Amino acid sequence: MAAAARPTVSRSGFLCGQLLLTLAILTLACDACKQVILHVPSQLDAEKFIGRVNLRECFRSANLIHSSDPDFQILEDGSVYTTNSVLLSSEKRIFTILLFNTESQEEKKISVLLESQAEVVKEGYSKEKVLNRAKRRWAPIPCSMLENSLGPFPLFLQQVQSDTAQNYTIYYSIRGPGVDKEPLNLFYVERDTGNLYCTGPVDREQYESFEITAFATTPDGYTPEYPLPLVIKVEDENDNYPIFTESTYTFTVFENCPIGSSVGQVCATDKDEPDTMHTRLRYSILEQVPPSPTLFTMHPTTGVITTTSSQLDREFVEKYQLKIKVQDMDGQYFGLKTTAACVINIGDMNDNMPTFTRTSYMASVEENTIDVEILRVSVEDKDLVDTPNWRANYTILKGNENGNFKIVTDPKTNEGILCVVKSLNYEERQQVTLQIGVVNEAPYTRNSGSRPAMSTATVTVTVVNQDEGPECSPSTQIVRIKENSPPGTTSNGYRAYDPEGRSNNGIRYKKLSDPRGWVTIEENSGSIRVFRSLDREAETIRNGIYNITVLALDKDGRSCTGTLGIVLEDVNDNGPFIPQQTVVICKATMTSAEIVAVDPDEPENGPPFDFTLESSDSRVQRMWRLARINDTAARLSYQNDPPFGSYEVPIRVSDRLGLSTVTSLNVIICDCITPSDCATRSRERSGSGDIKLGPWAILAILLGIAMLFCILFTLVCGTSGTTKQVKALPDDLPQQNLLISNTEAPGDDKVYSTNGFTTHTVGMSGQGICGTLGSGVKNGGQETIEMMKGGHQTLDTCRVATGHHHTLDSCRGGHVETDNCRYNYSEWYSYTQPRLGEEPIRGHTLIKN
Repeated sequence: MAAAARPTVSRSGFLCGQLLLTLAILTLACDACKQVILHVPSQLDAEKFIGRVNLRECFRSANLIHSSDPDFQILEDGSVYTTNSVLLSSEKRIFTILLFNTESQEEKKISVLLESQAEVVKEGYSKEKVLNRAKRRWAPIPCSMLENSLGPFPLFLQQVQSDTAQNYTIYYSIRGPGVDKEPLNLFYVERDTGNLYCTGPVDREQYESFEITAFATTPDGYTPEYPLPLVIKVEDENDNYPIFTESTYTFTVFENCPIGSSVGQVCATDKDEPDTMHTRLRYSILEQVPPSPTLFTMHPTTGVITTTSSQLDREFVEKYQLKIKVQDMDGQYFGLKTTAACVINIGDMNDNMPTFTRTSYMASVEENTIDVEILRVSVEDKDLVDTPNWRANYTILKGNENGNFKIVTDPKTNEGILCVVKSLNYEERQQVTLQIGVVNEAPYTRNSGSRPAMSTATVTVTVVNQDEGPECSPSTQIVRIKENSPPGTTSNGYRAYDPEGRSNNGIRYKKLSDPRGWVTIEENSGSIRVFRSLDREAETIRNGIYNITVLALDKDGRSCTGTLGIVLEDVNDNGPFIPQQTVVICKATMTSAEIVAVDPDEPENGPPFDFTLESSDSRVQRMWRLARINDTAARLSYQNDPPFGSYEVPIRVSDRLGLSTVTSLNVIICDCITPSDCATRSRERSGSGDIKLGPWAILAILLGIAMLFCILFTLVCGTSGTTKQVKALPDDLPQQNLLISNTEAPGDDKVYSTNGFTTHTVGMSGQGICGTLGSGVKNGGQETIEMMKGGHQTLDTCRVATGHHHTLDSCRGGHVETDNCRYNYSEWYSYTQPRLGEEPIRGHTLIKN
């Protein structure tokens, strides 16, 4: 079968024509790792895609893919490509895809079967052995139609014929878009003749082409030919106007920009067939408002608008309106065209300087007035309002050297506001002339050669006089008085004056503050009088100046305040002294110490100082030596290797005028390396000096003392109850003597009461002395002192065995009886005296004369 005007083609040519459709066949659905069948043409070119295998279903973790047939290459996504030209001579071919995981050493295989499409076709027509179609074929014939055709309809397009129609009855039919698919019934074919018709006009912008399929069958349903793909192309007609993407374009370009500056770009689209004359567009500017001069041009193919002049001036024209056109057919007169509007706004630049509306101004202000507005000045600026190019910055160029004025900008009106920030004095200046200037916030943008000078104006300010009170000027005044001036000493004081007449008549003065109450002030003259002795070295005095505050008043009660600084002139009333009272000399590392003296007086009454040892003790002179270091310091060194300890060294320090003081210096010679070591050891020996007893500790001490008194009271009461004998004290008790005895002897305790006094003798083992007032001892070997009145002193020493009883009686004009023998006092003294240094005193015995 073939078209009427073309030769018959063979069956093998038809199969080659189907190669593009065959290559698009994908892998058939199959189970993982099972055989995959791909239907391909019998002849395959190199590097051609033939199908895709689902590798992940077989082995998801495979990282190595290999083909057993070198003619085929498998990619990671399973795509199968030929590496060489392949001819399927047997119409079947099998190869294996190896999948391998190098980490787990796991391997899987997929078998791929390639079948020729010719074999598939043979199987479909195996029943018809009469016809030999290998020698016959029909091919698609190019066919087209013009869009929007006017007919007549049905419109003949072409005839489709089959070679088998020469021997058999053939019926023709078609299927596809435009037949049994949307748009339905647009095409039909005559069953017997194969004539193809179109039933109506077609819009190419809606359907660019139709791909239908033609069939040739015998009346009994046999199909001697393959289905014939037939493409009907719709030829384009210039039926669509180009359209701008926007109906109105808006761009902005700054004034004074250079020639060729880009303004913006317009764009249009055309639905006709691309890359044809129907879509080849040309842009142009049809009209400009205002029309003159021509300031813009448009590129014909890109639609970019640029400037043709550098004289764009926003202050002259703020915006331009353009009428632009786009036309297809490359701009030829018969092409379709469309227009649009373009608005170009001119952006403002600071190309106009602000200028004062007047060149001179007048203003007035009362003296002694501050923070008041005295003048407003205005400027003209052609630049865009409320932009940095328009807002003004004012400045005072001349006449404000004292800082009396400032000028600021009113943000609402752009006016300059002149204010007084520091009071003016009519008596000093009656008129002030200022020169002010103005610039914009944004810098000026015109070329420097054409830049105008800053706009300036002159402001004359008249100072209005006021009736003022007294003026304290200068606010701080100085007088000089010698310190230690006697009370009643007078000196000049504070002086205020009336600014009107520049005199101080009628001004009264009062003292507002006098920290130490040293002076008084005379009300009418302001002079001061010393009330107490002035001391320049007082703690409240700084730099030798004593300040008092003075109030000056006129007759109307108006006032001012000032400070009177009294400079206290120094006199030599303070001798130099050594502020360091204690000096440590570490004997291991030092032989001397440096001492420094100070003098509160002024330098003319101070150093150089003279250091001398102030002591008549020759030992001090031999032990210590002073050597001068400089005007205020000396070196104190020891001599003759004194022992460790603390020494008092008096040192006299004299100033240059001979006034001196003596400082008793405590010098510590210590066994240390640094003086701090000695201080640390002293604290360790003495304990912490800041230890304080708490309330509980004090209460415990008081309770202990109370308990001690209770115990003593109990002992006294107990001994009083055990008294066996009561003896009266002798009358000559004041004449008794205390003798020391170092002899010891065992004995019993004995308690006697004499005139209300009790004594308790404690017996001790060995030899000892038991002394009681009027007591007898019954233990042998114990010495007894007898007290006698009106007689001689006797001492009975009884060296008897235990159990002997000795008594010492006191009587008038009588004698004392003893059991054994008697010694006089001299013998006792001569016996005991040499032994006083041999043994500690063991007891005391009273002897009554």
